[in-house]
Amino acid sequence: MQANRVEISPASEDLIAMPRPTVAQLTYGSCTVIFSTLAMLLLSQTSSGPGIAVIAIAALGLGLLVAMTVPVPRPSPAPPAQQAKPEAVPVPVPVPVSVAAAPEPVREPTAP
Repeated sequence: MQANRVEISPASEDLIAMPRPTVAQLTYGSCTVIFSTLAMLLLSQTSSGPGIAVIAIAALGLGLLVAMTVPVPRPSPAPPAQQAKPEAVPVPVPVPVSVAAAPEPVREPTAP
């Protein structure tokens, strides 16, 4: 007898993409696990195996919670399609008549 096998193609796995943890999530989660384990072990002064196991599981859960609550960077929204902007054309500024007609003083070096 041959069992009916259903093979899953690799293409179907690509449809469900699981995001990878960021460096911040790994760092915060790891530090939380280490420091919370040390703090709970020192505060409870537990030396039994089951007590240490409970503390370790609690620290792992706390580290997972912290890692999952770290904000994940979101991709920036795509900028809207830029329209062709017309080039700025310099506009001549009218000069007042009083300034245009005023004679400029001429300064020339004098001979010694």
